Amino acid sequence: MFFDDWFGLIRILIVGVLAYSALIFVLLASGKRTLSKWNAFDFVVTIALGSTLATVIISKDVSFAEGVLALGLLVGLQFVITWLSVRFKWM
Repeated sequence: MFFDDWFGLIRILIVGVLAYSALIFVLLASGKRTLSKWNAFDFVVTIALGSTLATVIISKDVSFAEGVLALGLLVGLQFVITWLSVRFKWM
C-alpha cells in the first residue's frame, strides 16, 4: 500500500543524494552567474533543473548518468545563452 519494496526506497535515497550532489557540483562549476542576478530566463532554467532533478530521483526509467548529462546540458546551455547575450546585443 505505501510502497512496493525496500529496493525502491533505497534507490531513491541513493540516486537522490548522488543527483543532488551532481547538481550542486555542476552549478558551482558553472560560476557565480548561475546563482546570482536572475532574470526570467534564469528562473525558467532553474525550474527545468528542479524538474530534471526530480525526474532523476523518482523515475526508474532515467539512469543517474542520463540525469547528470541532462543537468549539465541545461547549465551548459544557460552558460552559452548568457555568453552570447553579453557579447551580442540582438541576443
